[in-house]
Amino acid sequence: MRNLQLVKAEINRLAELLKSSQSHDGSWAYPFETGIMTDAYMIILLRTLDMKDEQLIQKLADRIESRQEESGAWKLFKDQEEGSLSLTIDAYYALLYSGYRQRQDPHLAAARKFILSKGGIKKAGMFTKIMLAMTGQYPWPVLFPVPIEIVLLPPSSPISIYQLSSFARINLLPVILLGSKKFKRRTENSPELNEIYGTREREELWEESRTDEWRKLVNILNDMADSLIGLPERLRSMAYEGTKQYMLERIEPDGTSLNYFSSTFYMIFALLALGYSPKDPVIIKAVKGLKGMSCMIDGHIHIQLTDAKVWNTALISHALQEGGVDQSDAAIVKANKYLLSKQHTRYGDWTVHNRRGLPGGWGFSNFNTIHPDVDDTAASLRSIHNQPEEAAEKSRQKGVQWALSMQNRDGGWPAFEKNVDNRLLNLVSIPGAEFILTDPSTADLTGRTIEYLGTFTTGAEASIKKGIGWLKKNQRREGSWYGRWGICYLYGTWAALTGLSAAGEKPDEVYIRKAAEWLKSVQNEDGGWGESCRSDIEKRYVPLENSTLTHTAWAVDALIAVSNENSPEIRKGIAFLIREGQRNDWTTDYPKGQGMAGFLYMHYHSYRYIWPLLALSHYEKKFMQKGSSE
Repeated sequence: MRNLQLVKAEINRLAELLKSSQSHDGSWAYPFETGIMTDAYMIILLRTLDMKDEQLIQKLADRIESRQEESGAWKLFKDQEEGSLSLTIDAYYALLYSGYRQRQDPHLAAARKFILSKGGIKKAGMFTKIMLAMTGQYPWPVLFPVPIEIVLLPPSSPISIYQLSSFARINLLPVILLGSKKFKRRTENSPELNEIYGTREREELWEESRTDEWRKLVNILNDMADSLIGLPERLRSMAYEGTKQYMLERIEPDGTSLNYFSSTFYMIFALLALGYSPKDPVIIKAVKGLKGMSCMIDGHIHIQLTDAKVWNTALISHALQEGGVDQSDAAIVKANKYLLSKQHTRYGDWTVHNRRGLPGGWGFSNFNTIHPDVDDTAASLRSIHNQPEEAAEKSRQKGVQWALSMQNRDGGWPAFEKNVDNRLLNLVSIPGAEFILTDPSTADLTGRTIEYLGTFTTGAEASIKKGIGWLKKNQRREGSWYGRWGICYLYGTWAALTGLSAAGEKPDEVYIRKAAEWLKSVQNEDGGWGESCRSDIEKRYVPLENSTLTHTAWAVDALIAVSNENSPEIRKGIAFLIREGQRNDWTTDYPKGQGMAGFLYMHYHSYRYIWPLLALSHYEKKFMQKGSSE
């Protein structure tokens, strides 16, 4: 009985902790942290617009400096071997531009030494070079590789803007406009960055990010643009106007572009390029919306890439219910009321490839109204499943139908848009282009959608069967699955196995046994699991060498789902979650989500509570309510 008491005590501790952190509106506002890039870009934006929010700029500078390594670099994640050149350039530029740091300061001198040791700005990544070009610190290419006229090509073209994922589209269209106009905006306070250029062969400063395949794709794009009928000047004018309207039509109620910091940042610069004043109400509101994304982390202000209120709330409400909190509990009632108010009723870009679907999904953040995604929809539906009201039942029906309508032709599920997987775009020289520029089926989205459908619905058997087929086809040789939105193979394998179990697949199926054995093979001596963000870059499983609460919860929950017996591996994993539940070290801050390989990683501050609570609850239900005291 001792183990049962320990499991119950930890479940109760986590449940009470989560309930006590709920906001008044029923949501949970745990930070969604993405390192210091957005903090740096916010300083650069405010200085470029001559907006004198000195308190915010100074606090952001303090946070950026607090994250610097002894080597002078900034890292994307702790076990990144040396540091990120691009992120270090971003930080160096922002600190100089803030005016609260001087180039002779020891922190900046150390950063400068690191930058030059890695080849200087010329060796930076594409997005850093774009940001520098926009702000007059770097030359645009003589011929921008993507013609702005591409926005005029219809969705039926072999390549059009609607062959991009919605995330790529909302970020890249303003960049294409800026590159077409070669727009740059410097101010009297713009710092000079000559000292970090490295070898300065300006005519080749963009060559690092080009490949022969990329040049072939550029030629295709230019040929397609040339095929458009009309005068070149008229076409370009139409393309600029079309890009402007596209951006303006996707502004959310808080003034931001689809509630992303990055796309709002680019949109503001694109509007400046089109002649907008920095004091235009659209730009003023957009900046206010970005400031609204701020949160406090360890006494420092951080500008989030977006807020994660809907995602956090859906996951936490479901985890609490799985942990024994009744649907009538005030915390669940408030959470589900909040979620029901956030269901989308408007059409968005998802309709381009999903003509028959009706609105009914949920987005990731508080202000999303036209940008739903499959994962948030399934998560929200899990949370409101037990709500008895007629309004909740109608919302469930709309949500389920939207999720089903988003299934790709290959049987899997995407994040934002259906059947957006043009392999030509994989040639683009952007790290992780296959996941950033397109929106293919992924193991995590497919597994988690199947898990919802198999557990909570009836009548979706045909869709589930197709999804199972996709998972079988896309399992890796050693037994794992790659998860697109989490780190990485542990995440994908957990999502796949829990989905397959909910769909009724038997634990003795060869491919399921293979996945379970793989999970056991990568368990650490302390009973936990841990995976490095390097898995995302190297596209193979890379152990972290340290266990984390979140990775352990995913792995042990997957084993619980597909095991008939309370195995030693499961018991050791559960013991780790209980023993280390109040751990507070770098492993709890380590990113568990990925945005773009080698560029952007996410730390969800809620995950250390959500996933252990869910795994412990499933463990108690499956193995301890039968009277086992192991």
